[in-house]
Amino acid sequence: MPELPEVETTVRGLARFLEGETITRVTVNRPDMRRPFPPDLVQALTGASVTHLSRRAKYGLIHTSRDHAMIFHLGMSGRWRIDPEVDEKHDHLVIETAGHRFALNDPRRFGSVDLMTSSELVTWKPFTALGPEPLGDDLTPEHLREATRGRKQAIKLLLLDQSIVAGLGNIYVCEALWHAGIHPRKAGGKVTLPQLRRLVPAIKDVLERSISDGGSTLRDFAQPDGNLGYFATRFHVYGREGEPCHHEDGGTIRRIVQGGRSTWFCPVCQR
Repeated sequence: MPELPEVETTVRGLARFLEGETITRVTVNRPDMRRPFPPDLVQALTGASVTHLSRRAKYGLIHTSRDHAMIFHLGMSGRWRIDPEVDEKHDHLVIETAGHRFALNDPRRFGSVDLMTSSELVTWKPFTALGPEPLGDDLTPEHLREATRGRKQAIKLLLLDQSIVAGLGNIYVCEALWHAGIHPRKAGGKVTLPQLRRLVPAIKDVLERSISDGGSTLRDFAQPDGNLGYFATRFHVYGREGEPCHHEDGGTIRRIVQGGRSTWFCPVCQR
């Protein structure tokens, strides 16, 4: 599943070609993906200018001069293709400007598209339930301490809770916990403030490095221009079961299952 860095990379890639442009044509090639396309999508976007693009958690937003925002989620396998040479059957939505075509491609159709006015965004349920952005100033050790105080649930699972931190996914939580030296099974309420002071910058650093590398290409994800992100070549624990830890005094990377998802960690470095 494309995670925050992949969505951020996508938004930045689209912005290079879309910002300031007028949408000349919108084509919806099927009635739905995970849920139906908004019935007024074509009318709302056609003829509108794109003012800017943004991201919230794992959602990308295309803002227009008509005070609308088209919100897209890439689901499990979604990606945008810019100026595709050939049409594909999984290009479910195509947006055109005078100079470019943008195709939202999603073979598994777990992605979604919504249309909101700026005022509606403030109260849109998926957004109101989200915690602070991990790359913003609101994610602090003190926030995590309050959010996890007295919690018996494992810190790994708490970090995946979107109401605690918005946009974090399995890959980057595993990597950040390794950098911070925190065992993924440790109860959230037992993680100390000094550990949280290591964890917050670790989260930000892992995400920023992945964005710089263009994301982690796993299976289906690619950037809008077709290039593949290469942060996956820099994983310290994710997917490395049985391999040696990258710390000189580390152990062998182990894999366990938490909440139905795999977790990789070093039993020596992470306490």
